[in-house]
Amino acid sequence: MSFSIPTLLLKVILAIYIFLINGCCEKTSNDLKKPFVVTTTTMIASLVRTIASPYVNIMTLMGPGVDPHFYKPSASDILYLMHADAIFYNGLMLEGRMEDALQQRSELGTCIHAITKTIPKNQLIMPAGMKEQWDPHVWFDPIIWSYCINTAVQGLSQVDPIHKEYYEKISKSVKKEYLELDYWIRSQISQLSSDSRILVTSHDAYNYFGRTYGFQVIGVQGVSTVNEAGLADIANTVNFIKKNKINAIFIESSVSSSIIKQVSIASGAKIGGELYSDALGYLNEIRLGPKGKQYLVGTLSGMIRYNVAVIIENLKKDFNFN
Repeated sequence: MSFSIPTLLLKVILAIYIFLINGCCEKTSNDLKKPFVVTTTTMIASLVRTIASPYVNIMTLMGPGVDPHFYKPSASDILYLMHADAIFYNGLMLEGRMEDALQQRSELGTCIHAITKTIPKNQLIMPAGMKEQWDPHVWFDPIIWSYCINTAVQGLSQVDPIHKEYYEKISKSVKKEYLELDYWIRSQISQLSSDSRILVTSHDAYNYFGRTYGFQVIGVQGVSTVNEAGLADIANTVNFIKKNKINAIFIESSVSSSIIKQVSIASGAKIGGELYSDALGYLNEIRLGPKGKQYLVGTLSGMIRYNVAVIIENLKKDFNFN
């Protein structure tokens, strides 16, 4: 037997949510008039929150550990979209199962923005065998991801023009942060020999990372997790690992670990750890990396730094972290 949640109940849930994220103390009229912004993924939420957190209420549909390739909007998600002043989504077919809902909101006049729309096409990757389909995992190249800052600022300024100058000012510091992140990654990766830069994971979420920082990336399931890996994919990966004498392979936080575990057993390669791919950690989550260093994995910068630390620790022995 199937059932639907009454619309009135969903409206009550939405009202309670907005009240809670504003805080439970007495509110001014300005607090109550904050634009309600919906983001699809945690990566986009991190960007929008960094730019606009004092002046907007942010709701993220897909939380930590959620695979956006598979995600289908729930009844409550549709209600959030209906009441949103602005919606930010990744685009490039990352949220393939949400396309109809997003298109409907656009047609009804909601301010909706594909965060990747300002990325030059010559910066995008089209994987072999993926005709007319760009790789959507652009956040793993901080410089490419920085193109998305302008989209966020434009979209926020559209629904909250009074704070446009603030958003533009903050965006400059965000761009600087991404430049510093890129420099940090290069400084760390430079200590890893070129023949050790082979990254084997569940699916091809790291193609932009690999292209920029000189890694050969092998994803058992390809770019999307919608299509499961077949026996041939697993066998080919196992043979590749043995041929190249790869010591460590990695599971992903938002993808089932079963396939990588099969590959690990068959190839003899150890599981080097869990990497974040299609979702960040919880907002204030801190994870311990190599040498006990702490990383705030609920932010894009912290998540990438954690990933890099784990990758290098497992692909290079006796690495001295800074």
